[in-house]
Amino acid sequence: MTLLVLDLKDLAKYPFLKESQEYVSKRAPSFEQFIQSNYGRSVLNRAGERVIAAIRQKKEGPEESLQDAENDLFSYGLARVIVSCIGERGVTERHARFEAARVYRFLSEERPELRTFVINQVGLDPSTNRLRVTEYVELAASLRDDRWRLVNRILDHGWVQLEPGDLEELLREKIRVILQRQLPLPVTKELCTTIAPVLSAITASYQEQILQQFGEVDESCFPPCINALITAITAGTNIPHQGRFAITAFLNAIGLTVQEIVELYCRAPDFDVEKTMYQVDHITGGRGTEYTAPSCATMRTYGFCIQRESLCEHVNHPLNFYLIKKKKGEKEKEISTPGSVSPQKPPQRDEKERDTGD
Repeated sequence: MTLLVLDLKDLAKYPFLKESQEYVSKRAPSFEQFIQSNYGRSVLNRAGERVIAAIRQKKEGPEESLQDAENDLFSYGLARVIVSCIGERGVTERHARFEAARVYRFLSEERPELRTFVINQVGLDPSTNRLRVTEYVELAASLRDDRWRLVNRILDHGWVQLEPGDLEELLREKIRVILQRQLPLPVTKELCTTIAPVLSAITASYQEQILQQFGEVDESCFPPCINALITAITAGTNIPHQGRFAITAFLNAIGLTVQEIVELYCRAPDFDVEKTMYQVDHITGGRGTEYTAPSCATMRTYGFCIQRESLCEHVNHPLNFYLIKKKKGEKEKEISTPGSVSPQKPPQRDEKERDTGD
């Protein structure tokens, strides 16, 4: 059996491998000391560029020629430190998705023996045409096409039968899940303070991206389920915890501050400012974990999916509803602006579902 030898470029292309992490640990046992050196500071800048590329959801990241493979390998580790210090769920998810896509691009052109090795290391078998149902459900959960739904699959004694090409898409998801599961790292306050200027620049970039994505808050574009819950609160109705969680996570995702969200609850019959501040802060990430707004399926489970509109039939998440309706409204405003030339309207088509990525 031929022993597979990984060179430095291989380690940089697949930095999550045990061999890659061992290389970094031997040469930089302490990130605190590493970033004090001139070389460490240059790597930190590269790591910052890497995280910003992820936040901006670039399909191609910074320079990927791997001419300086060691710098690229170390920057992956520091990028994870940066993401862990920031502690924003959205940043973590974008980082994992970006790095997974990057790895997948390298794998698509990899020599067969190394490709097989990496796939085996992430726990998949490139020669298989089936997957354990528990693992399949985890990997297919974020894939939007109906063909990934378990009801559209053949089950055989706990195994899901795969079709040609399925494993390729599931591989990318598997890598993303592994990378996201490894975060956040147990970073110290001292380390985060040391790299504070880099963190500030990246946080500003993330906030700018959120503003570009969602724009100024437009309540007229809220989905009917969120509108109904807000109306109930402002009317003095006491809604269940799941409803408050849904409102808070949704409003946080589109850019409202903790204070603005808390003000919404002031008319609730059982309003308690300290308790509400704590709960909102907890849901929006103040305690270390930022929670995602519930999907349409979850809202239906809790009985909050009411007063449905036609657009509801084409989305699977309240945030998708908000984004689509807001963009449609902005286009209509542009067309109706005095002095503008109204373009010929195309045939009416259904809105397609959009994945927010957060």
